[in-house]
Amino acid sequence: MSVLKLDRGRVAQAVKKVVIAESRLAISPDQVADDEPLNGALLRINSLGFVGMLIQLEEQLDVTLSDDLFVGRSFTTVADLVDVIQNHSEVSA
Repeated sequence: MSVLKLDRGRVAQAVKKVVIAESRLAISPDQVADDEPLNGALLRINSLGFVGMLIQLEEQLDVTLSDDLFVGRSFTTVADLVDVIQNHSEVSA
């Protein structure tokens, strides 16, 4: 395993699909802005849902996210989550 950057567009699309599903919405990923709050007027992500989303994203993107990656970090928008996954995921080289 080595740390490689994933394509930001692919990561953003996957994150948006997962947050839409977790929020139980019937909208397209294009309707979710990168700066959309994870827990605001549109999206409703709680801490338990967040953990489930991370597992789904690891499977969909075929990556591993280390547990300590989330210690001391704050995730308030879609872009916050995209940035961490894009920059800190381990993928097979």
